[in-house]
Amino acid sequence: MNDKNGYAVFFFPQALEALGEAIRPYLQETKAGAHVVCREVDTGGALVEMTLDGRTTAGEAISLELMVPTNMVRMIVSARSDEAFGFGPRVAVEVAQPIADAGGSGAQVEVEAGAGPGAASGAAPEAAEPAPGGKKP
Repeated sequence: MNDKNGYAVFFFPQALEALGEAIRPYLQETKAGAHVVCREVDTGGALVEMTLDGRTTAGEAISLELMVPTNMVRMIVSARSDEAFGFGPRVAVEVAQPIADAGGSGAQVEVEAGAGPGAASGAAPEAAEPAPGGKKP
């Protein structure tokens, strides 16, 4: 994965044994184990479909599709160069400060414009106030 985009598909040891020599040309060996590096992975059916970049004996670039039963795949690892993928630093979000209602009952409402379940329907902030008995509607 030279450009750091794609997937590493790891197999169960029994799967590698069952696939035998047919899978060997596509495997890469690392400390993490034997895996197939591919551009795309489709796990939507009974088979895991992997799209690999390859070369013909003449050196021409081709796209290969390798398909194996889903129960052979141990793990799929995604490698992305964009920062939006996976775990990472997040921007802090301001939390709305609750205020006491004017009636002095101690009930609190949120005062953040455009937030909460009633924002899309145009409901007033009072809709966020708990109903009698302490439960929200």
